[in-house]
Amino acid sequence: MAVSQLSCGECDTQVNARLPIPVFFKLPEELQHFVLTFLRCRGNIREVEKELGISYPTVCKRLDLVNELLGNAPPSNVNRHEILEQLERGEITAKQAAQLLKGR
Repeated sequence: MAVSQLSCGECDTQVNARLPIPVFFKLPEELQHFVLTFLRCRGNIREVEKELGISYPTVCKRLDLVNELLGNAPPSNVNRHEILEQLERGEITAKQAAQLLKGR
């Protein structure tokens, strides 16, 4: 999928071209929210914990998952069992689990 048109609501300018979707927007919405929270907290994991009401290990796992999905990290050392547990807990989607299990 790609963006094919951009338009300005103020001046009615339109650009028609095949534009790739930025990688950030390929993340599931909940991970986009996580990344924005992480940035707002300036990378302070303790602040992310407080704001999202999740544990330190969960913040770290989500960071690893974001890096994995963005292709910024070497293949994760998370084993298949942990990936399936994350899927079961609803922390990742079935598509994300499949990608992780395939090593992508």
